[in-house]
Amino acid sequence: MLMALASAFALSQAFRTVGAMMATPLSGHFGLTPQQLGTWAGTFHFTFGIMQLAMGVSIDMFGVRRTVLTAFPLAVAGAALCAAATSFGALLLGQALIGVGCAPAFLACTVFIARHFDASRFTAMSGLVMSMAGLGILFTGTPLALLIEAASWRAGYAVLAAFAVLSWLVIFWRVREPARAADLANAQAAPAERQSLRKAVRELLPLFAMPHTLGLLCFACVSYAAFITLRGLWLGPVLHERHGLSLIASGNVALVMTVAGMISPALFGRMDPGGARRARWMMGCACAGALMFAAMALTHSRTVDIGLPIVYGLLSGYSVLQYAYTRNAYPAAMTGRAMALLNMAMFLGVSLMQWTTGVAASWGVAHGIEPFRAVFLTVAGMLAAGTFAFLVLPRSTGAAARPHG
Repeated sequence: MLMALASAFALSQAFRTVGAMMATPLSGHFGLTPQQLGTWAGTFHFTFGIMQLAMGVSIDMFGVRRTVLTAFPLAVAGAALCAAATSFGALLLGQALIGVGCAPAFLACTVFIARHFDASRFTAMSGLVMSMAGLGILFTGTPLALLIEAASWRAGYAVLAAFAVLSWLVIFWRVREPARAADLANAQAAPAERQSLRKAVRELLPLFAMPHTLGLLCFACVSYAAFITLRGLWLGPVLHERHGLSLIASGNVALVMTVAGMISPALFGRMDPGGARRARWMMGCACAGALMFAAMALTHSRTVDIGLPIVYGLLSGYSVLQYAYTRNAYPAAMTGRAMALLNMAMFLGVSLMQWTTGVAASWGVAHGIEPFRAVFLTVAGMLAAGTFAFLVLPRSTGAAARPHG
């Protein structure tokens, strides 16, 4: 069942990273500015992010299966709309629908793991699912580049729509909700469901009242965002425009970075040090990432711009540690909503970073500054700011949250 759910997460990963290969052909077809590219890429993550709390409540009330099967058809519709789009507005609407449809994909996996696997296996299983879902990102490297070269960017969206239909069918066939959630959803009458929904929404407020929430949200907003902003938006354009690499050559670099990124979560899942050391690892990895982005901003070396993204792919799996941190930071009864809040922060952070870097690139062009320098310095600065906030604000000890569970 977990593997079936992971197929939807893999499609979500593919949809969020199509920009690296599609940015150049879309810019040529629609005449998009860097700021419009950032808006296009960020729209998926904005709608994905704002739906996380609602999806968390839905999973807690109605279960994983019903939530995913209800939402995912919107991703199919959005991909079909993008494939047929004749205007930038249609592209944005399609991206928005895809974001809503994919919103429960990873959250469903993490909640399923939290509920049905031993706590000691949570980080390792989450890392395994993240690594497997990297197959979706793998598609948006060389395979997508070859597809675009052979057909068009529209074919890329069409193929993803077809894969999404297959994923929905697999989930419908294979996933059966554990009795605890399914029986609750079936047994409750409509008035009870409405009462439970109101109660669930009210229970979100204590998350924000806990002192360690703000620092976690600040960190979550930038950690995963840096990887997706590079791999999902700017990697292709920087290799093509700064160094003259072809779309397929850029896809090969993206492919290697993706393989590194697939290995990384499983490694970090196994190496998770736990306790206070987990937070130090998170901050150390984020600081290393900020230095890498600064190096890409300040040099125009082909070796640096090819090599560091691959190294960063190997580092990127540290984001899995946030899920273990979050699981230990909040009461067990709030697991679904706590994970939803983390996901919301992460993906709204991606939307913010992609939009901000698009603005930075346009500002650089207007002021005679190389746009990718402005992009990478912006990412480095946001990573540093989020890490500093996590450092100075209160952090969870884990044990404090458990008595309330």
